Amino acid sequence: MVSSGEEMNRWEEHYTAGEMPWDTGVPDHNLVSVVADGRILPGKTLEIGCGTGTNSLWLSNGGFQVLGIDIAPTAIEMARSKAEGRTNPDFRCMDFLEEDFSSDQFDFVLDRGTFHTFDAPEIRMDFAHRVADLLTPGGLWLSLIGSTEGPAREHGPPRRNARNIVDALEPVLEIAELRSSAFGADNPAEDPAWMAWVCIARKRTEPAQPPSSHG
Repeated sequence: MVSSGEEMNRWEEHYTAGEMPWDTGVPDHNLVSVVADGRILPGKTLEIGCGTGTNSLWLSNGGFQVLGIDIAPTAIEMARSKAEGRTNPDFRCMDFLEEDFSSDQFDFVLDRGTFHTFDAPEIRMDFAHRVADLLTPGGLWLSLIGSTEGPAREHGPPRRNARNIVDALEPVLEIAELRSSAFGADNPAEDPAWMAWVCIARKRTEPAQPPSSHG
């Protein structure tokens, strides 16, 4: 299993080398869509893996109170530079799977391509548990996840199938929406074949029931 320090070094190398194909410089079109149609309303927000802060800044401009976190120090430095001294968003270098967020609750949690970076099912389940613990009642998590759809490719985001997502989320979160979309529709420099899942989930108010047979 990759250690937290190794994970930080891996992402830090990308940012220091300027190798950031995921960094479009414009807010993700999937995020813009769900905010524009009122499914996600302004509130206290956590962006996991905020990178250089593009989506966090866009959300803050729309009235969201945003904490943007990333494991790579250089990414946070770049995000703070973009923010030009603003207190909203608040950008911090933090490891989501290691930090203690016990005193925090969020109305909205966003990750654009963080959940899917973990190969081990147990880590994805830990990720989902942590999100569930942080959500307020009625709060929503929007996760943009590389999917198994589209042609074969040798680069781009990790691929996860629908079962990978359901297995991690269903014990602790109610999946409100899971649909096919794409990374890159908001930036021609990205490969439009990078298919994605748009997953919206909420904190459970009752446990998932076991599958049942037709009576």
